[in-house]
Amino acid sequence: MSINVDTKKLIACPQCDALYDKPILKQGQSAKCIRCGSTMAERKVDSIERSFNWSLAGIILLIPAISLPIMGVTLAGQYHNASLLDCIIVLIERQFYMIALLVFLFAIAVPVVRLFGAFYLTYSFKFNKLKPSLLKFFRAFHHLDNWAMLNVFMLGIVVSMYKLLDDTELSINMGLFAFVLWLISSTMTSVALDHDYIWQTLEDEFED
Repeated sequence: MSINVDTKKLIACPQCDALYDKPILKQGQSAKCIRCGSTMAERKVDSIERSFNWSLAGIILLIPAISLPIMGVTLAGQYHNASLLDCIIVLIERQFYMIALLVFLFAIAVPVVRLFGAFYLTYSFKFNKLKPSLLKFFRAFHHLDNWAMLNVFMLGIVVSMYKLLDDTELSINMGLFAFVLWLISSTMTSVALDHDYIWQTLEDEFED
C-alpha cells in the first residue's frame, strides 16, 4: 500500500532529520526540534526592511572601502599607503596572479554580488515586485553565503598591523574605517535576511 505525502507540508530537522508538520510562524517565533532541541525554522523580525537598509548602506560604502587607503606605513623616511585595489594591483605587478585573483574574488567580487543581490531581493519584496525569475535568482544567491571572506581579509589586515607595529610607524586611514563599516553592513545584511521566509513566499507564489 502506498501513501501519498505532500512533502511541502513537512519540515526536517537539520541536525537529526526528524520530520514534522511545517509550522506557521509569526515574526520573532522559532520552531525547535523536540528530539534534539535544534532550531528548524525561525521568522526574523522586520527582516526585509532591515536587510534592505543594511544592503543599501553597504552599497554606499562600497567605493570608499575599496578605493581609499586602508593604512599608511612610514619606513626609513618614506611614506606609503595602499587601498584594497592597490593591494591587488601590487600582487599582479609582482606576478602573484593566483593570490590577486583570490583576493579580488573573495574580498571584492563575491561581497559586492551578495550586497547587490540582497538589495535586489529585498527591494522586490519591499515594493511588491515579485516575479517568477526571483525563485531561480534566490537559489543562486543562496549559495554565495559560504564564499564571502571579508572577515578573513580584515583578519589579515589586523595581523599585518601587529607585525609591522614594532618596525615601522603606522597610520590608520579613512579606508580602514570604511572597510570595517562595509564589513559590518555586509554581515548584518546576511544576518537580517530571513531565508526561510523568502523561500516560502516565492515557492507559494510561483511553484505549483
